[in-house]
Amino acid sequence: MKKLLVANRGEIALRVMRTARAMGIATVAVYSDADADAPFVRFADEAVRIGPPPARESYLVIPAILDAARRTGADAVHPGYGFLSENAAFSDAVAEAGLVFVGPPGDVIRKLGSKSAAKVLAQKAGVPVVPGYEPGASNIEYPVLIKASAGGGGKGMRLVRSAGELAEAIERAKGEAKSAFGDDTILLERYIERPRHIEIQILGDTHGNVVHLYERECSIQRRHQKIVEEAPSVALDESRRAAMGEAAVALGRAVGYVGAGTVEFIVPGIPATPGSLHSGDPDGRFYFLEVNTRLQVEHPVTELTTGLDLVREQIRVARGERVQATPPQRGWAIEVRLCAEDPERDFLPTTGTLRAVDVPPTVRADIGVVAGSHVGIHYDSMLGKIIATAPTRAEATGILRAALEQTWVPGLVTNRELLARILAHPAFADGALHTHFLEQHAGELGAKPPGLETLRTAAVAATLAGIAARRSPPGQELAAPGWRNVRFADQQVTYRHGELDIVLGYRPEGSGFAFAIGGKTTNVSRYELAGDQLSYVEHGGHRRNVRVVADESRADVLVDGALITLEIEARFPDHAHQAVEGGLVAPMPGRVVKILANAGDAVPAGAPLVVLEAMKMEHTVRAPEAGTLRALHVSVGDQVDAEHLLAVVTP
Repeated sequence: MKKLLVANRGEIALRVMRTARAMGIATVAVYSDADADAPFVRFADEAVRIGPPPARESYLVIPAILDAARRTGADAVHPGYGFLSENAAFSDAVAEAGLVFVGPPGDVIRKLGSKSAAKVLAQKAGVPVVPGYEPGASNIEYPVLIKASAGGGGKGMRLVRSAGELAEAIERAKGEAKSAFGDDTILLERYIERPRHIEIQILGDTHGNVVHLYERECSIQRRHQKIVEEAPSVALDESRRAAMGEAAVALGRAVGYVGAGTVEFIVPGIPATPGSLHSGDPDGRFYFLEVNTRLQVEHPVTELTTGLDLVREQIRVARGERVQATPPQRGWAIEVRLCAEDPERDFLPTTGTLRAVDVPPTVRADIGVVAGSHVGIHYDSMLGKIIATAPTRAEATGILRAALEQTWVPGLVTNRELLARILAHPAFADGALHTHFLEQHAGELGAKPPGLETLRTAAVAATLAGIAARRSPPGQELAAPGWRNVRFADQQVTYRHGELDIVLGYRPEGSGFAFAIGGKTTNVSRYELAGDQLSYVEHGGHRRNVRVVADESRADVLVDGALITLEIEARFPDHAHQAVEGGLVAPMPGRVVKILANAGDAVPAGAPLVVLEAMKMEHTVRAPEAGTLRALHVSVGDQVDAEHLLAVVTP
């Protein structure tokens, strides 16, 4: 293997290419127009454009990827995860083109890539499975879970608690599955309340050997997609760990598994005893869920607890080498997924341009973006992963939490602060984990409004950054910043944070400034701005260190782990823009994929009106109350920004 084409994007493309380069293998990136200047494209030895931004016109187009391999002389293809990574036809096409596919052969993917077929194989291998149903069956016991048969990551997944919800949920699930995987096949399974989600990493080679590399705990999820993962799991004793590992290996051997894969299980949960670091079914039951025939997003926690590089192992297997003996586990590793989404708005995806990207060196950061990267609507919301390792779970948790509080990603809303709150929660410390962890603890995990002291610090920092940006070069000063010819009147700036106006006055005082905010005066004797790192000294010698980026309209400030965004109000505001009474606006940027009513229709409260798609997820905009749909301002296929007026409903 001399040249490897990575048929993916973002952080996983970078991850694969770094290992390939370390092994002396040249790399090729493929990219859509949206990714033309992305870090993974710049990192690769060569890169080939394969189409416009929509994945169905670029990253899911097999002929375009094979043509890129032909043009660059690549002799192998790594699919990463997502997109075509579990597509049997892609694996077949790569092999037919005379190239090495770094993953299972098509027949293995075909056997396991369909969740329905995989369940049958698991039963034959003696692995317990969750009861399932055909979509049109009459014996369905609710609640049930709809799942996309061809993929994972929560795409195309819907929880249905009554028969009346089923038809619409199936339609939505099929739409998401088609968009994400090019296949709208679905399956239905009985839903087990509050289980743990535990998976086993397996490795197989072309010589018939299959081994497992222990488990990963992936129970903390939103929208059925993992956001916190760790290894090992506090729920498994040696007996159950061995049983689950043996079951995973048995299934792998039954299908002749080749490469890296993951056998996923659910474990019925029970409440943990506080301080016990244990929660699970006392009878030791577990049920087969599915097989992911690819590298997993959470593979770093296995790497950090085994010492293996799983991408290297994939490449070794693809070259015909044998899998190694399973090394012992060591220490603990915890990973969180940093996503462009707003946890306070039901995890709706967010878009924007990142003004900075900086993660402390105390952790491993597999990040696919840099300062200046634009996060759009076309792909998954994950920006990357942050992983900590330590001898104990408590120490790994502390390292990761501290790193998250210092992680600096201004420019758009992310889930960073929620992840830090999860790690700080007592139930996490106790190991009382299950797939409804976020819902159970929603009250404690919700964002709290920043305190007045935090807002004061942010406003002072933003103002100091503005002063530094406007300051004349040494020796050319015409007047001190904040100087007024009316000595009793301070210079004034107004910031807006959410619904709150923050009015700050300032004036020169000695070698520094006096800031008046909320009836309190803050004296700053000196300050220094180096890049986006601001250090200043308040009265009493209290030195503060914050991160800040600001322009004429906005300042982002990182204060004590909280990212405070301050909109800088113009001195002469424009009041022309007014909200439309009864107007329904887009909650996120996206593409209009369906319109479910016509202008003039009478609509009941909660009626679905417009369906938006962004980052491979669908979101339905519904009538807030019963009334008449007076106007529609969009059509199917329109791209809209957040807050775009979609429709008007009057009571």
